[in-house]
Amino acid sequence: MNTHDLFVKTPPLKLFITAALPGAISMLASALYQLIDGVFVGRILGETPFAALNLAMPFVIINFALADLVGVGSSVPISISLGEGKEREANNIFTCACIMIVAAGIVVGAGLFGLAPLLMGLMGAEGEFADLAVQYLRVYAICSPVTTIVFAVDNYLRICGKIRGSMLLNIVMAGSSAVLEFLFLFVFRWGIWAAALATCTGMIICAVAAFIPFFAGKMRLSFCRPRFSGRLIARIVGCGCPSFLSNIAGRITSIVMNVFLVRLGGETAVSVYGILMYIDGIVQSLLYGMCDSLQPAVGYNWGARHYSRVKAIERCCFIASGIFSLVAAAVIFLFPRATSELFMGGAGEDFMSIAVVAVKLFSITYITRWISFASQSYMLAIEKPAQASAISISISLVFPLLFIAVLWPLGLTGMWLNLAAASFAAAVLSVIILLRSTAKSEHV
Repeated sequence: MNTHDLFVKTPPLKLFITAALPGAISMLASALYQLIDGVFVGRILGETPFAALNLAMPFVIINFALADLVGVGSSVPISISLGEGKEREANNIFTCACIMIVAAGIVVGAGLFGLAPLLMGLMGAEGEFADLAVQYLRVYAICSPVTTIVFAVDNYLRICGKIRGSMLLNIVMAGSSAVLEFLFLFVFRWGIWAAALATCTGMIICAVAAFIPFFAGKMRLSFCRPRFSGRLIARIVGCGCPSFLSNIAGRITSIVMNVFLVRLGGETAVSVYGILMYIDGIVQSLLYGMCDSLQPAVGYNWGARHYSRVKAIERCCFIASGIFSLVAAAVIFLFPRATSELFMGGAGEDFMSIAVVAVKLFSITYITRWISFASQSYMLAIEKPAQASAISISISLVFPLLFIAVLWPLGLTGMWLNLAAASFAAAVLSVIILLRSTAKSEHV
């Protein structure tokens, strides 16, 4: 099925099943590999390499977040341009975005490679701990020009209607990286640098394979002579800001939360918070996969002025996100101990008693979390980055920091309720933004 028939003629429910479910599976595969990566490094290499990985990881994520800014930011205007019938404009945005990602990968990668020892020193690492973190970060820095584009090509495949291809890309990338990491660490007994090399190799293989049909001219999008302009760059950056700001703000919030958790409950509180973040990473990945996979269809129909169809697609997105979130909340609430033991099976009873309470309180988050998630995705799909950014920053930074102060008298209980309270506040804000956007639109 070509892109037009898929996005315009496929019944909304069938479109949701066709696009959103593979997207959720793709994100689940990526989330599971992140868990496997940590398990391999921690169990095979030991505590110091595991700590070094976690010390370097924020810089790796920031590097990918910059590429994601361009990838996501270009996908929205590309989809809308295709819906408007502006093929040349869509191809120019696609070409310029790819060049921007590779250029950013070269510049940022070179910076991270050169500054790696200084950055780890500023983080307080010394001796072997610092050396291992530098090794890990530098592998990602060297591979940055090629690896960072893999997340963008995933979006471009979905825009071209290659939804199963996008899903297969993520599954193969996660699977090949896991196999290579096991081979490098367990069989060859290489060091922490090999863990980074395994992940980067999987990304490079998939990025090259994914771009072959684009270079061969077999996709709806094709490369052309790039025509850069200030307006084009501003459009890409503007649409990519919600995702980028969410990643950066989330890192800041985690740092602040850990500072207060150390003060309130020491290493145990920080470890329990880590469990909550792993849970959130899995649930959010599935939510992101469902909502993000529908953005090309929403943007295409918005550009084609099929506003009633936009409503129908988004209705499926909101309903499915709500059902999934409520089911996730119920499962997490009913099985808090099993959920905690999945990550910390050998912990003592004192630890588990704290973790069980934390997980139960944290599960309340998902009663309302879907509202802001689906709303942000919708606003971004119709190219309203300011509204999407407002929702993104509120849930990832503003409300969590606000509720640290508000719930501080409750001690650790307040910390476990933090994201639930922030989620509710962000849901209220999202509903207000949706209502105002609908009232101001002449068509929706």
